[in-house]
Amino acid sequence: MITFHPCQTSTFSFTRKTIISSSNTYNEKNQKISSSSSAGRIKRLVLTNEGRTKLNISPDRDFYAYPRFVTHVDDGFIATLTDLYRERLQPDWEILDLMSSWVSHLPSEVKYKKVVGHGLNAQELARNPRLDYFFVKDLNQDQELEMENCSFDVVLCTVSVQYLQQPEKVFAEVFRVLKPGGVFIVSFSNRLFYEKAIGAWREGTGYSRVQLVVEYFQSVEGFTQAEIIRKFGDGVKAETMPFDWIKRLFSGLFSGSDPFYAVIAYKNFKPIYE
Repeated sequence: MITFHPCQTSTFSFTRKTIISSSNTYNEKNQKISSSSSAGRIKRLVLTNEGRTKLNISPDRDFYAYPRFVTHVDDGFIATLTDLYRERLQPDWEILDLMSSWVSHLPSEVKYKKVVGHGLNAQELARNPRLDYFFVKDLNQDQELEMENCSFDVVLCTVSVQYLQQPEKVFAEVFRVLKPGGVFIVSFSNRLFYEKAIGAWREGTGYSRVQLVVEYFQSVEGFTQAEIIRKFGDGVKAETMPFDWIKRLFSGLFSGSDPFYAVIAYKNFKPIYE
């Protein structure tokens, strides 16, 4: 099992609005084994081999080769997500928008210190006005993020976690690049490219998918206890609704609107902001 140093420096640079290439020194500087700390270690594998499979086994880079300048969730979901970012993210933060697209759903009135985007389509990423830099990488082929340890205050993953075939390794890499106290926000709904989602997600329900993402966090040593946020089409939080919200969770549907789910955890500890 791989363990990462809590913080160490590497030589890696970004180029604005360009695809980032791999650094030859990355493995030597950022992937050293640490005997003094278990933080970032993958404790266990969550998915079975069958649970990682996809119906469409063609390379994901081929599937996403053509740009899709559309939003994959409805306005209610987007508004809820933007409000969450407005509440949780600080203007001086450095952000990694993982598995991003031509929109990041960040509040338009807030200017962040740096926003780095990742995705599978360079044309989409180049159109995203919130990105200072971006890089293209297939995380199902290579989970290594060629960037410094402890370099981001927050990592975002929006309506894309369902496509990860090696989520444990990706979450371990997210842990590595987060600063101590940094936060990972994973949001999703019930929409998906069915043939590209992993089996464990395709066969799941709203409730089981939330639990699956919680287990992804739990598989990596050092993440705090996951916080779960659920909202349905009327904007009412699931925790405030009558008992029939459980049935709606299992169906994943609510009056034709996209349900909102977010699972949030921090690296090592949850900071207190005044």
